[in-house]
Amino acid sequence: MDFGLVLPSLESMCPCARIRFPKVGSHFYPVHLKVDISTEFRCVRTLLIDNYDSYTYNIYQELSIINGVPPVVVRNDELTWEQIQYLLYEDQAFDNIVISPGPGSPTRPADIGICLRVLLGCKDIPILGVCLGHQALGYVHGAKIVHAPKPVHGRLSEVDHTGCDLFLDIPSGTNSGFNVVRYHSLAIDADSLPNEVIPIAWSCTADTLSSIEDKKYGIADEVFGHQNDNNKAHADVEQRYSSNFLERAGNTKVIMGIMHATQPHYGVQFHPESVATNYGRKIFQNFKKITVDYWLRSPHLCKTMLQSAASTQVPLKIQMLSRTSNLVDIDNSFNGHCLNICKPVTASHETVHPTFLKLEWKKYDCMADQVGVAKDVFCKLFGEQKAENTFWLDSSSTEKGRARFSYMGGKGGSLWKQITFKLSHQRDSPMGGGGHLTIEDAQCHETKTYLEDGFLNFMDKELRSFHYDEEDFKGLPFDFYGGYVGYIGYELKAECGAVSNRHQSRTPDACFFFADNVVVIDHLYDVLYILSIHEIHNPQTASCSQETSTARSWIDDIEQKLLSLKDSTSKTSDVKMPRPTSATCEVGFHIEKSKDQYMGDVEKCLKFIKDGESYELCLTTRMRKRLAVTDYLGLYLKLREVNPAPYAAWLNFSKEDLCICSSSPERFLQLDGTGILEAKPIKGTIARGSSREEDDRLKRQLQYSEKDQAENLMIVDLLRNDLGRVCEPGSVHVPRLMEVESYATVHTLVSTIQGKKRSDLSAVDCIKAAFPGGSMTGAPKLRSMELLDSLESSSRGIYSGSIGFFSYNQTFDLNIVIRTIVIHEGEASIGAGGAVVALSIPEQEYEEMILKTKAPVGTINEYEKESMT
Repeated sequence: MDFGLVLPSLESMCPCARIRFPKVGSHFYPVHLKVDISTEFRCVRTLLIDNYDSYTYNIYQELSIINGVPPVVVRNDELTWEQIQYLLYEDQAFDNIVISPGPGSPTRPADIGICLRVLLGCKDIPILGVCLGHQALGYVHGAKIVHAPKPVHGRLSEVDHTGCDLFLDIPSGTNSGFNVVRYHSLAIDADSLPNEVIPIAWSCTADTLSSIEDKKYGIADEVFGHQNDNNKAHADVEQRYSSNFLERAGNTKVIMGIMHATQPHYGVQFHPESVATNYGRKIFQNFKKITVDYWLRSPHLCKTMLQSAASTQVPLKIQMLSRTSNLVDIDNSFNGHCLNICKPVTASHETVHPTFLKLEWKKYDCMADQVGVAKDVFCKLFGEQKAENTFWLDSSSTEKGRARFSYMGGKGGSLWKQITFKLSHQRDSPMGGGGHLTIEDAQCHETKTYLEDGFLNFMDKELRSFHYDEEDFKGLPFDFYGGYVGYIGYELKAECGAVSNRHQSRTPDACFFFADNVVVIDHLYDVLYILSIHEIHNPQTASCSQETSTARSWIDDIEQKLLSLKDSTSKTSDVKMPRPTSATCEVGFHIEKSKDQYMGDVEKCLKFIKDGESYELCLTTRMRKRLAVTDYLGLYLKLREVNPAPYAAWLNFSKEDLCICSSSPERFLQLDGTGILEAKPIKGTIARGSSREEDDRLKRQLQYSEKDQAENLMIVDLLRNDLGRVCEPGSVHVPRLMEVESYATVHTLVSTIQGKKRSDLSAVDCIKAAFPGGSMTGAPKLRSMELLDSLESSSRGIYSGSIGFFSYNQTFDLNIVIRTIVIHEGEASIGAGGAVVALSIPEQEYEEMILKTKAPVGTINEYEKESMT
């Protein structure tokens, strides 16, 4: 017998393993296995089945780190059973399967897709089901799925467990530190469990925890909860299923984990991937160890290892059947030592004609002392003729480092243009995103085009066409050097995966200026910058071109105008807060839904949540008023003084008879020059107090409110998922969780999520993965948007969309359009709403919605009153 063969593929995947096989004829058989197995090194290939959930890519990120290779993500209706069977048993492409959470019930085929067939047909492959996947494991073997004692979403529970392999080295019970996040309204009926399905974990009590423990949520282990080596519970394997433990668990507690008696199948009702679950990473590590141990004991080990060795030489191709029944080829190959079969967002960029841009700029120190505040600068440079065709991305609230830069500009440069896009709402248009694009250039020439593949693809091509020299903006402390400034409307969700777009917006679905001349204010250092970009046709002679001279001439002209402000700066008058606005004093405003109608919609949301259709629904409505004033810039100046905000904005698209006055405190998404993506969702709002004592009390009430924490946590996990689709594995983290920020009229809970963008993806790829902002939809996002479309009576339009910039170097910064007045054809529209969760009370939800209109409604009423006196 020849004991000379060492498989290189296994050695590369697991450096500690050495497997030698005797040769009999042309076959090798394992006779000796000497393994120092380390789950830190062996690559495990996971098939991750996505049930259209908004947390699947949190699991993806975690498995990418633990397994040493990203999992393959397929939705539950993308592959047939025959295709999955071929991949698992013929190609042997995967070592285990994870079934994701998702909306709905495993009893409905449309909700669970292929998962039940996988659970029945893959008896010899390790499977872990999470939440809906856990329920599916119980249901497929005969257990009943019932309503849980109460819906629990974004809230924490302590867990008892048996100490089985899935919970190895994890503490158990009350005060053990094993706190988990739950997102479910349905549960497995404990009395209906068949003999082959064994319960392994339970909620300790019927109560949930009232607050999230104070800890840092960073990268690595801390992202998914930290381990306390001095606080581990080790259960005796011999007594793991003892009657004493089962009696202690009791039938009144919700089953939090199950396993199959003879098959390597496990399920957990809670969400180990949540940022607030302790020991979540350890659970995934344990599942990896279960997988490795299982295959090492398997009689099919030899075949598996030989297949792995062969796969290193031949790229694997998987034919995936998409929802539109078109075959999509995905190239799959080993990357280094790891199989990288597919990516959550695939880069597929067409070649575009290049445009070479040159940037000229000048710095102006001591701005406030020399030329006055930002308002003076904007009004002097761009305020004439009602500030038509102008923009102002206005960081009017800069305290506590919330924002630092403001950008302003208007029509004037040779590259200036306006692009306007309106969805066609043709149901058969590709991706739901076809529409009409109008472009007006600096000479007022207009072209119209129908975009079959949508606006965001058009913007992606535009941004990728720009070529530039990074030396041009070296030394500038900000990321916008010129490019597109404008907004993306909520209904562009049709280009980002949403299958429902019931309402058509009266305003354009996207509108942008290409800004080639920009004034930038650095509020931190009191510095002003003047920027001008132009196209160059011969990069070798760019410095002496006529276009360069024109740009420098514009910069000199703006400098002279600024100097003229030195002796004529106006002092900002003290502005009184608007009078308290209640539900009965929206003078002249028409609210789309009455109080009873709005509360009725909240009740419908609660029913959806109870039935497991959603975890959280961000219900909104709108109020409208025909304005008695025409000085819209004056109205915006009033708003920014009454309610200063870090992501405020003024946009005037005069051709569309459209002005936007935004005092948004919320960032949707930013991509900076280093490739860092950042989201800052707001969830949880309470009014300011009339005295310092009352204000402090209300602030604490918000901070420790379990309902508001649940709202915020659900959106944090959703944004982690969205960033996880486009960021490097392991880079998504939460540096700040649920911090209270105070504004003129409200306190809010704000979290910060960051990640490192994958280098192969573009700026627009990031937008497609995350738009609309999760704080305006709820979770799971796709199902929640469908439900909201069925409840809301009109389009959201600009409200709930995003305002900001796309710089020509593919950085961007976009807000969430809230606390905003949209003025279209003389009518002001204000949108407002709130997140409905299981703990919501309809009347309180209505009052919160009205509270959020306080600043813009009060500003309009006060401004009209002042204008008439």
